[in-house]
Amino acid sequence: MKTRKTGAERPTGARRPRSSAVNSNGKRETATRKGKKTVDKDRKSAAPKKTAAGAQPAADGRAGLAGLTVSHPDKVYWPEERYTKLDLIRYYDAVFPRLQPWVEDRLLSLKRCPNGMEGKCFFQKEKPDSMPADTPTKRIVHENGERNYVVGGRLETQLALVNLGCIAVHVWGARQQNPRQPDWVCFDLDPDSGKFADAARAALRIKAALDALGLVSFPKTSGKKGLHVLVPIVIGPDADDARGFADRLGHRLSTAYPAELTMESRIADRQGRVYLDPFRNGFAQTVVAPYSMRRFPHATISTPLAWDEVDPKLDPARFNMATYEKRFAGKDPWKDFWKKRQKLDRALEAVKSL
Repeated sequence: MKTRKTGAERPTGARRPRSSAVNSNGKRETATRKGKKTVDKDRKSAAPKKTAAGAQPAADGRAGLAGLTVSHPDKVYWPEERYTKLDLIRYYDAVFPRLQPWVEDRLLSLKRCPNGMEGKCFFQKEKPDSMPADTPTKRIVHENGERNYVVGGRLETQLALVNLGCIAVHVWGARQQNPRQPDWVCFDLDPDSGKFADAARAALRIKAALDALGLVSFPKTSGKKGLHVLVPIVIGPDADDARGFADRLGHRLSTAYPAELTMESRIADRQGRVYLDPFRNGFAQTVVAPYSMRRFPHATISTPLAWDEVDPKLDPARFNMATYEKRFAGKDPWKDFWKKRQKLDRALEAVKSL
């Protein structure tokens, strides 16, 4: 997903107005750069693990799954493979135990594609009126108005979103308790050439730089031709700090490897290089979650990788609707992600001096 600067973003180092949130009791809260605890104590979003026994379409063209009535279950979302909406629902039902840690308590931005690959899509931040009444939400006050974001973490919420045409899962880098304070830094590697091999080589450059800063990182496929490199961090830095860190390190690397890497946001200026997009880290910006299905040919999946799998010869399309059961039955290369939370302060100061 391409990122455009919004009113919620400022150039690195610029002062910005505080963003505030209103909890479900109507109390306004303000997220500050000092990490002040919010007063919002919305209930934990963790859901009991559920696995559907297999839904069958009813006479009216609907199907039931995990308590959800699926509308138009036989609608084809991927014409070439003939995968249907119900196939997508079943996918998310099956992988939710792995997906849940990456969506729990996170605000979601919705990209709805009700006709799958062949139709148009539209973005939505406000919770749809047709969602279940008890869907967890978080109200965020932006410069241009208020939005009630859906909060992830429940199987019922995830399947209801898919029922509304949400193929991919777009998550904030922060959780609802501290919406301005992310718990990861994301490097979004977008190869202008369209070749995954270029993204893989760029990811290894990123890893080497992060290793030198003493930071542990985790790679995943974007689900298309790119890669995402995530750095788990201790909650504390503001979204502006996280974005500033990614921006400064990206500029340092693009200076060191100008033929391979670029910080040019304009596509016309990238000239075949890999764009190191820092804006995934901006306040209210999103990235597709690990295990998210993508609206691309072959029904590809954003798949966590071990670093020894990041190879220019890897074909990211191998991770898809047809192969996920075998892949996810194996070892989880990101199982220690949350055990590796790191303080960003020292690395942030180090890149400022570069």
